[in-house]
Order: sequence, then structure tokens, then C-alpha cells
Amino acid sequence: MSEQPTEPARGETSQTLDRGLRLLEILATEAEGLSVQELAKRLAIHRTVSYRLLNTLLEHRLVQRMQDGRYKLGTGLIELARRISPRLQSAATPELKRLAEELGATTHLTTANGDEAVVLTTIEPSHTHMHVVYRAGFRHALDQGASGIAILASRPAQAAERSQIRQARQRGYAVSQNEIQSGASGLAVPLILDGSPIEASIGVIVLGTIDEARVSPRVLAAARRIAALL
Repeated sequence: MSEQPTEPARGETSQTLDRGLRLLEILATEAEGLSVQELAKRLAIHRTVSYRLLNTLLEHRLVQRMQDGRYKLGTGLIELARRISPRLQSAATPELKRLAEELGATTHLTTANGDEAVVLTTIEPSHTHMHVVYRAGFRHALDQGASGIAILASRPAQAAERSQIRQARQRGYAVSQNEIQSGASGLAVPLILDGSPIEASIGVIVLGTIDEARVSPRVLAAARRIAALL
């Protein structure tokens, strides 16, 4: 009788994989990158182990080596993130439609791409005479507008970040006015999956000033329902 492969014990983990993931998490907080020695110190590992981890991640384009020898996150992470977009859009669209009709406002799903925010999906209300037109594919600076600010607020704090990002991190949603379109206001909530941000946000755009007390609870609830479907 042939032996059956033994399944790993429940709760058993890979130390190497854990270190690699922790390395990526550390680099995500350092926009200027880190050296091999700095990473080894942060992870409390030997320099040669840090080299091996980085070389493996380099092969998969999950990190990139800069000319000064420092390491930053690589484009492979963006490619992995893009693969979740169809599923994310599928989960978000019904909630965006619900918000658009309930609030009589344009709603959107936005994701981060480098230093830019990219609109993936927009829904316009069907029963209003006037509303903001916001097109899928539109790009803007990540630190401008509620949608981008919400994504940045889901990341670890940075010393030079805008005060609006700090405020959004404290209250769970971002608000902006006249930043993307003159005369319009936005409110957006970052999407969080199992306690980790997924570099995306959902939001609402209205003409004039946004009613935070009315809008924020609905958008926060919609974000939780979307995350539950992912």
C-alpha cells in the first residue's frame, strides 16, 4: 500500500515565506526604498538571508533594485493587483448602483496605479436632473481628491503626508472639495480585506458641499459589504 502524503499540521507556516511577505510590507512603507543592510536589520536576519529573499523577489518582479543599490516595490505587485480588478468590480457594482440611487449622486470605484488614482467603474443616478459626470479610465494624482486620499489613508502614515490623509485615517473616510472638479465635492472610503488594504476605494461625488453625516455611514457600510464578497 502506497503512503499518502502527510498534510501540514494546522497552523504550520513557512518562515521563508513569512520573511518575504514581511519584507514587502516594510518596503510598502518606505517610498525611497531601503538597502540590504537596512532590510536585514528591520527583519532581524543576517545580511546574506536578506540577499536571498531579495533575489527571489527580484525574479518575480515583486521588488526592483535602484541605481543606488536600494530596493523598492516592483511592478509585479501591480500586475497581481490587476488580476483582482474584475472580481472587485463585480462585487462593487451592485453597491455603487445602490448608493447612486439612494444618494442621487455619482459613485465610483477607484484603484491606485503608482502615484495615480485610476477610476475603474462609475455609476450615475437615474433620477436626478443634474449630477457630476465622472468617467471610467480617468486618472489623477493619488494625493488629490477623496478617492486617492482614502487609499493613502489606508497605508501606514508618512511624515510628509497631507493633513487630509491623517484626518481620513482617523475617521475612516476622506472628504475633498474642488480638487478634481470645480464646484464638486467627494467622499470616499478605502476598501479593506481581512484587515489589509487592497489599494482601492469607493466614493460619492456631488455638486456643491457633501453632507458627511448622511453620506459617510452609507459609503462605509457599502465598503464593508464589498469586502465581505471578496
